[in-house]
Amino acid sequence: MTADFIRFVPDDADDLVAFLTGEEWPFHTGVPQEAAVRSRIVAGHYDDDDERTFWIVAGGERAGLVRLQDFSDDTPLFDLRIRAAHRGKGLGSQAVRWLVRHLFESRPEIRRIEGTTRHDNLAMRAVFLRAGFAKEAHYREGWPGLDGKVYDSVGYGILRSDWERGVVTPPDWNS
Repeated sequence: MTADFIRFVPDDADDLVAFLTGEEWPFHTGVPQEAAVRSRIVAGHYDDDDERTFWIVAGGERAGLVRLQDFSDDTPLFDLRIRAAHRGKGLGSQAVRWLVRHLFESRPEIRRIEGTTRHDNLAMRAVFLRAGFAKEAHYREGWPGLDGKVYDSVGYGILRSDWERGVVTPPDWNS
């Protein structure tokens, strides 16, 4: 399944609210409240000078969402959400490869991109590796879960220089 990436616009507000509140996001903070999402939309948290949000469109429908954050920093972050019905079909890998290319090609000041996930989110960890990211950190008990447990989280990063050369340079853990 091939995906297209379409920028979120203010007219999409109702669709974004429905998307974020319409199902469980097991490795996020649960299902957000509608009022909170609307407040964040109005405040520009999905599209402003420091953030951009894109729909992942596959099979004629909005199958996911990628939110690029912290443009004012030379190391942006991102949030990725794929609807349950579309998981396991390669959309996550397409989205992360797309966002890496998009950020490095459109923003020459960006040196690296990073992301974190819960240690038990094996699908996302595989996506990071397939997209050329290197594991850079393991934070013990760094991710509070909705179930009251605190999970380990894992940090990944990709360097512009590695991306340009098509290599993955692992961290020197002994320096």
